[in-house]
Amino acid sequence: MPLRHALAGVLILLGLMQQILAFTGVVLLPHGVGYALWLATLLLWRDIPRRTRWQAGALAIIGLGLLIVSRWHYGAQVAWPAVTSGNTYVVAMLVGVSFIGLIGNRSGSSRPLGRPITGRRGTLGTWLGVHLLGTILNLSTVFMIGDRLARRAALTTPQLLALNRGLSSAALWSPFFASMGVVMTLAPGMEYSRVLAIGLPLALISGALTTIELSRRFDLAEVAGFSLSPRSLLMPVAMAALVMLFHFQLTPALGIVSIITFLLPAVALASNLPAGPRWTWHRVRQHTLTRLPAMRGEIALFLSAGLLTLGLSTLVAAATGSEWRLFAHFGALQAVISFLAIVLSAVAGLHPIIGVSVLASMLDLRGSEPTLFAFTALASWAVGTSVGPLSGINLSLQGRYGVSGYRMMRLNLGYALVLSALVVGAIMLLDAWL
Repeated sequence: MPLRHALAGVLILLGLMQQILAFTGVVLLPHGVGYALWLATLLLWRDIPRRTRWQAGALAIIGLGLLIVSRWHYGAQVAWPAVTSGNTYVVAMLVGVSFIGLIGNRSGSSRPLGRPITGRRGTLGTWLGVHLLGTILNLSTVFMIGDRLARRAALTTPQLLALNRGLSSAALWSPFFASMGVVMTLAPGMEYSRVLAIGLPLALISGALTTIELSRRFDLAEVAGFSLSPRSLLMPVAMAALVMLFHFQLTPALGIVSIITFLLPAVALASNLPAGPRWTWHRVRQHTLTRLPAMRGEIALFLSAGLLTLGLSTLVAAATGSEWRLFAHFGALQAVISFLAIVLSAVAGLHPIIGVSVLASMLDLRGSEPTLFAFTALASWAVGTSVGPLSGINLSLQGRYGVSGYRMMRLNLGYALVLSALVVGAIMLLDAWL
């Protein structure tokens, strides 16, 4: 093993440890998480697959270029030491989630997988499993279920699409999803009960749409799905219960993503300690030197996308100022226009969080408008992340399972069009209700 691989693995682990320490208020080095992760990425750069390397490099260069334009043309204040911090909290969570591989399998052998559930039922099981567990565990659910399916064989296109859509559609209603946290911050006056009443049925419709469409486009007879049996759900449900315990009782000040970041490594360590400290140290060392450097593709993509997001948001804020308003009134027509614009920007490669944040900064929401804005933002997130080649879910699928984000975009275009039409109808219904 090259020395730089070992050093990169240690740096990635140090980044995770610094992020966890920050939850307790201990900051060893300001922006140290970003420094450690970026340095590890540079050490591993030549080993990143060529397509991913070009994509990550382009994102980083464009992001830096936008920051330079913002500073020198518009006079924006840019905190240069902090530019490496974009998306580090997501990367830290992904690194934490990777420790799932240390739970169980002490002897190195896996249990027999049994006969898989196939056909429509299996695909629906995959969508439903990711959707329900993803409402709490967010992106980590994709790896829990995706890795389980990948134990049989490399993931097929229908499996990847079910994982993608099952998670992205949870943005429509889950109170624990990252999208809801952003929206609640931007529109604190929203009525969640009304968003739930519209968003949850729409999410269920998207599941039915996914199952029907995939059964028509692909032969699902031999496509394994995720079983919703107690044995299959034991670990994900146990983790979800632990996350809820920490979220509501033990660490209520921390968000779901932060809890997942430290909880999964802690559970992994606890599950190995009964076999002795030496065994635990051996497994952690092996994970650090082999598995963490192997995450170079997804780490590079997320860090580079974070730099692009920072550059674009800084440029938009500097160019538009804070006084100008996009709409004098935010009604159904304005909501539909905003939704379509954010989804189109996601197709162009921008994460929906950029469009949602920019839109909020250009509105003066009053009365019932925060609720309509909230649903519009959540719907654009749900559709945009499914189809956007640089969304978190598609970057993760590319880094973990080797499927191009742009291929996922092409495969999801029809789904996105149908779901967008349903969202437009839901926006009009919600506006009339308000």
